[in-house]
Amino acid sequence: MDSGRFRTPRTTARPPRTSPTGRAPRPARRASRLAVLAAAGLLATVVPSARAGAAEPVPRIDLTVLVVDDGSSAIDAITAELKGSGVPYRTLDLTDPGRPLLTPAFLSEPSDAATGRPRARYQGVVLPHESAFGPDSAEQAALVAYEKTYRIPQVDASTWAHPGVGLDYTSDGGWAGVLDGARAHVTPAGKAGPFRDLRGTLTFEDNDPHVSESYGYAGRPRAGYTSYLDMPAADGGRISLIGEYAHDGRRELVVTFASNPHQRQFRVLARGIVEWLTQGVHLGQSRNYLSVHVDDVLAPDARWDPVRDCTPGDLDCPGGDGETGGDPIRMTADDAAYAAAWQQSSGFLLDMVYNGGQGEQWKAEHGGTDPLAARLIADRDRYRWINHTYTHPFLGCVQDTRTVPWTCAKDATGATKWTSRAEISAQIRDNLDWAYAKGIPVDRGELVTGEHSGLRTLPQQPVDNPNLAPALADNGVKWTASDNSREPRQRSVGTGPGAARTVPRHPMNVYYNVGTAAEMTDEYNWIHTSRADGGSGACEHDPASTCLPAPLDTATGYAAHIVPQEARTALGHVLGNDPRPHYAHQSNLAEERLLYPVLDKVLADYRELFADHTPLVNLRQRDVGAELSRRTAWETALAAGQVTAYRVGTTVTVKAPAGVAVPLTAPEGTRKQLLLGTAPFGSPYAGTRSAWTTPEALQSAITLRLPTT
Repeated sequence: MDSGRFRTPRTTARPPRTSPTGRAPRPARRASRLAVLAAAGLLATVVPSARAGAAEPVPRIDLTVLVVDDGSSAIDAITAELKGSGVPYRTLDLTDPGRPLLTPAFLSEPSDAATGRPRARYQGVVLPHESAFGPDSAEQAALVAYEKTYRIPQVDASTWAHPGVGLDYTSDGGWAGVLDGARAHVTPAGKAGPFRDLRGTLTFEDNDPHVSESYGYAGRPRAGYTSYLDMPAADGGRISLIGEYAHDGRRELVVTFASNPHQRQFRVLARGIVEWLTQGVHLGQSRNYLSVHVDDVLAPDARWDPVRDCTPGDLDCPGGDGETGGDPIRMTADDAAYAAAWQQSSGFLLDMVYNGGQGEQWKAEHGGTDPLAARLIADRDRYRWINHTYTHPFLGCVQDTRTVPWTCAKDATGATKWTSRAEISAQIRDNLDWAYAKGIPVDRGELVTGEHSGLRTLPQQPVDNPNLAPALADNGVKWTASDNSREPRQRSVGTGPGAARTVPRHPMNVYYNVGTAAEMTDEYNWIHTSRADGGSGACEHDPASTCLPAPLDTATGYAAHIVPQEARTALGHVLGNDPRPHYAHQSNLAEERLLYPVLDKVLADYRELFADHTPLVNLRQRDVGAELSRRTAWETALAAGQVTAYRVGTTVTVKAPAGVAVPLTAPEGTRKQLLLGTAPFGSPYAGTRSAWTTPEALQSAITLRLPTT
């Protein structure tokens, strides 16, 4: 199976073509009489002939999607959803002059060698719009015949409201224009059908009032059209933005607004679009994940200096000495009590990434008592705990701090000096022993090193500390955190089947070195404003960054600008089937407790969008690592063409390489074939059942039995 190809995602959505009157121009009739005759011939070869009275054989339908790509952002969006959830697809690039033609042989074959049945190569088709090949072309005729013969659904990724897709023109009581900020509603048919995971109301993003971000059409449904997402009309009726158009023995999911892979409204609707396209039976699975690591628990964090515009203690701050300075930020016992209460009220579990040795040092420096540690230890069973090393040292090369930025120190021969295997092992082991002595439940297989150190750190340290992998093995570490902004792909640390693997984490844009909203906003302004506005000017030279039009007010900027922006970013990860954890720091739970407003908004926005049977999935680090590893193996098998999957009636058969788990999604009531009898398949999520699964004992393939109703 072809896992497809991908372009760089677009950041704007292209509106469908339209005339000034709101009626899109009809494509020119380009087919000659010869082309029409050719189309008729294609049609005749696609439709299987059957003897009078003979029963039609149930066809084999491969679990692969055909994506017809014209380079539009709407196709990019659907392709991203297929790739992200592990659904196999093949791309037919309309901009490639050497592409294969869409013929009956491309789409199907009359008799499959494996089953002896007619074979449909694609379970669904995604088009940029309903007449991507031209309405009178031979390719369009072949596609129509294929969809009729095998009952294959088609998604029109972005089109306009007109009778050809089952809608009245927008001039007949509909609407066309910018959708930014518009509120749409999932209809009862949508909730009972493909969008059953949604609660009901969806607001189109409006991130910049000066930029048009979404454009679309909404029309009144005609006969054969069932609306799934609509909005109010001017006369009090309802006009549709997404719906199913059943006509001429075919089914189309009609989307009448432009989209791109990053827009929230598309991300929210993406799962339902795939469910409709695949009729709820497909390879791949999708979840909404969120987990949050709180680093440096029990350690103090240095504080941002708004006068020097740096952090005392950092190596690049004038006078920095590697210490936290005279006014560090550290949680109190009250902060710990608040964290426990917040978890209970929000229904969300935090991961405490702790430094036991830092806590012991604090206690020794403060009269032998530490109310924070006492409170956290008393509440130890309310959290998940992750080893962050005993005293949080840098575990990579030995840092030469005589220059800014620092460099890796060299010995007399010019070789890099490295933190030793013994020291790394001691940091891991001592922190585990500290937790075990306190009765804190911690998994020795999970680790977060200080600053993700030991792993390569560009540009100064382009390779891992060679002593890191042996030290991880010495202590049974299987999963060590990495920074997703630097290394988004999971990888092995060391070699061999037992090597630890990374778990990339998303850094949250709530800084480690601030305890108040004013401090956070001041540092944010320094990073994100131009030199002319008093900032560092870094945003003017970093292609991945943009400058604020003006500095934020330190009294209101955090709540008004930073919180909604960071919540939007985090929710975007959640909606992208991304299991990678987010991470912040204990300082963000201290003083003004800056992390909670961000998490509260993420949780509130999520629960407004999704139904109760589509909960957030809060994985611990080892489970995130296992999920990423399974995905990598699955992607590799797909790319190598080593997966065979098809449906015959109510039976699904999947074959994959030994040891490769298969992600599968199917309707409620699906059962998995055992050697003797069947068992319920998968676990429920979003109104379907899904799982990573493998063949049962003494079986070479996975077999699912779909419900008959």
